[in-house]
Amino acid sequence: MAQLQAPTEERAPGQHTHLGWALVLISIAQLMVVLDATIANIALPFIGNDLDIDLANLSWIVTGYSLAFGGLLLLGGRLGDLYGRRRIFMTGLVIFAVASLLGGAATNEGLLLGARGLQGLGAALASPAALALITTTFPAGPARNRAFAVYAAMSGAGAAVGLILGGWLTGTSLDAFGMSIDGWRLTFLINVPIGLVAAALAPRLLGESESHPGMLDIPGALTGTLGLLGVVFGLTRAGQAAHGWGDPWTIAALAAGVALLAAFAVIESRVSHPLLPIRIFQNRTRAASFVVMMLVPAAMFSMFFFLSLFIQNLVGYSPLRTGFAFLPFSVGIVIGAGLSSNLVSRIDPRYIAGIGTLLAGIALFGFSRLSIDDSPSHLITALTSGTPVGADVNYWTSILPYIVLMAVGMGLTFVPLTLTAVHHVRAEDSGIGSGVLNTMQQVGGALGLATLSTVSLHFTSSRAAELGPQLAAQAQQMGVPGDKIESLVSSATYLGAYTDGATNAFLVGSAMILLGSLVVWLFLDVKHDELATDGPEAGVHVG
Repeated sequence: MAQLQAPTEERAPGQHTHLGWALVLISIAQLMVVLDATIANIALPFIGNDLDIDLANLSWIVTGYSLAFGGLLLLGGRLGDLYGRRRIFMTGLVIFAVASLLGGAATNEGLLLGARGLQGLGAALASPAALALITTTFPAGPARNRAFAVYAAMSGAGAAVGLILGGWLTGTSLDAFGMSIDGWRLTFLINVPIGLVAAALAPRLLGESESHPGMLDIPGALTGTLGLLGVVFGLTRAGQAAHGWGDPWTIAALAAGVALLAAFAVIESRVSHPLLPIRIFQNRTRAASFVVMMLVPAAMFSMFFFLSLFIQNLVGYSPLRTGFAFLPFSVGIVIGAGLSSNLVSRIDPRYIAGIGTLLAGIALFGFSRLSIDDSPSHLITALTSGTPVGADVNYWTSILPYIVLMAVGMGLTFVPLTLTAVHHVRAEDSGIGSGVLNTMQQVGGALGLATLSTVSLHFTSSRAAELGPQLAAQAQQMGVPGDKIESLVSSATYLGAYTDGATNAFLVGSAMILLGSLVVWLFLDVKHDELATDGPEAGVHVG
């Protein structure tokens, strides 16, 4: 087993001279697939208007990508183990680039959502292969710790970079080939040259891994992916006022999703070549890492979704200014990742990740204290005068400190958890181990967004029911023309009620991260000096 981990068997001759460029290539690819989970957030209103997509379905542009990404990651990790990680990495990048081209050229809702699903497939092939290539390219110890710090920073900063890039591109247009290309389409098209160039450079900078021929667990892939789809669809539908928890399709989707996931668990325990080997979870620290990496991103990605809408729709920032409002997150997570990379060789991961999750939980609690003046008179006055209803929210004191705190907390959390999640995984399982880690992050994001959107919509609907009649009376009292009252009251009701929904979602998200912190403090017991060693952990039964 030790021979499988020897660098000479995992890297092409001479590849060690390209370690720096190899890390750049892997990081760019990872940044591309991660930022695509958020790059469309700021463009959502423009996409909805252009393609006539209603508000209830807009979230699927974000959720659909995360769901396809997360649902197929295990399959992607397994394919890398079986057929070579560089080959699967390149295949994923090409599929991602082609899907991005289709998304940028989409003319209706169906084509766009289909392209987002295909992007998710490409990301699911490329991302676990990228993480496994770091494991097999960089020797254990400081070099691998630094590489993981860069990878973790790209994974975390990608969400914020996506918002900045999305804000910039959404506010621009491009005249090419005799036609004008809308800004939101550029958020997809920008991936095409990046993905193709990265795929072309991979053979020059990355060595191919050994292949370990085996059977693909197709039943496991189908039941796992469809089960996740059913659960997320059910949760999303439950949060919509027109459907709710009692809707037959909501109940059917949730029941089918749970049943399929149960079938997935049974299949994985019985097949000879499982998509998700149970042995991956037999190490307590590794299992704890996976659980926390599901809970923490669930809250983090939801933060970007709700906060970007709050800043844009209520505080009144432009798309580009909204994107730059998240720039400190990118800086903070790089600082946190660098700090944790330096500390992880001297301090046990439990303390670094434990403090990081506590900081992130405090940050989300801070966001839950955001407030605007939602009195009917203020809302009507603001809308009739063209003033943002949340113009009095101070970004520097009410938002920025918590963005920075969240970013540093995420940087402190992601690096040690990435190391502990793939530490001592068998060589032939490194792809699937990486796939599980990424699956937890992406599935956590999809489930978190679906769950917290349900929470948000519940409180938004409750507050809207209170505000609606008051706003109608206030508009009449202020002499608003009768033909404008309906649209004015509708807009004012949404803006006045949104904060109530978002802040309650932040509060639940804070509880999710604090639960993850509890798991870290109780179960993450690997020592810092163990992370400098390679090979499967002695005494772990993998049969």
